[in-house]
Amino acid sequence: MPYTPPPELASLSLSDIAEMVEAQTLPPVDQWAPTETGDSEMRIAADGTWFHQGSPITRPAMVRAFSTLLRHEKDNSYALVTPYQKLHIQVEDAPFVAVEMESEGEGPSRKLAFRLNTDHLVIADDWHKLSFPKADPKSNGDGRPYLHVRGGLEAVLARPVYYELAEQALADDLDPFGLWSHGAFFPIDKPE
Repeated sequence: MPYTPPPELASLSLSDIAEMVEAQTLPPVDQWAPTETGDSEMRIAADGTWFHQGSPITRPAMVRAFSTLLRHEKDNSYALVTPYQKLHIQVEDAPFVAVEMESEGEGPSRKLAFRLNTDHLVIADDWHKLSFPKADPKSNGDGRPYLHVRGGLEAVLARPVYYELAEQALADDLDPFGLWSHGAFFPIDKPE
């Protein structure tokens, strides 16, 4: 059966999105301890593009499938894992990109849902935290915001998604400055 991506987030209620999030099942990669290891000859670029042997992987279904086997290792590296094999993969920034967002409610009752570049859905909450690192001019860091996806894997927020969040935070004008989602508060350094 061909893969059908979920509908646009804007056409769904947050309860519909929550049901879809619950229905997502992933392999138990954290429970697998394969003895065979190697190099996948793959890399995930900072913009979320997946490459194999230097060529982009152009089939979205292939990227989705590989993304479900991705694991963040204790040594801060990444690997594609099956019960029998662990293949290292290079990740330039974060393995995922949050490309779309839907917001429902406001203040402490707000819920924020994100669609990743792999079409997986994540609702920001105590387990899926938003973080807004400060920009570090000394290290050329741009302070890009992130969303925890699972098991140490993060999604960088695409610029338009970050701008949407910033607009909501500015409209809320909370003290301390930040955003709520699903009962969790995520502080943001207020722009000067």
